[in-house]
Amino acid sequence: QVQLVESGGGLVQAGVSLRLSCAASGRTFSSYVMGWFRQTPGKEREFVAAISYSGGLTDYAASVKGRFTISRDNAKNTMYLQMNSLKPEDTAIYYCAAVRMVGWPLPIAETSYHYWGQGTQVTVSS
Repeated sequence: QVQLVESGGGLVQAGVSLRLSCAASGRTFSSYVMGWFRQTPGKEREFVAAISYSGGLTDYAASVKGRFTISRDNAKNTMYLQMNSLKPEDTAIYYCAAVRMVGWPLPIAETSYHYWGQGTQVTVSS
């Protein structure tokens, strides 16, 4: 089992960068595929990015590809989401998620992930 805690959210202006972190408990972090999702009021949680257990494979939603970068440091049990050129439509609560699996493709469905953090708010003003 793994517990996840997000941090790094905040209120920023459009065009700037922000980095989110997801700290995981447990000694088997490197066994988990990790993902980032986001949710706005009245909408379903949507996939943002995912990364394989080794960090060698990544996948992104079309809306963030080229602007966001997912990465992980297994030695620190931490995953990151570097968000550049932020837009007001990126405003959401961002959640990190984990699932113990191997293989490709990386899961993009919310229901594929077994563990979730509590979320961190990102607000981008125009």
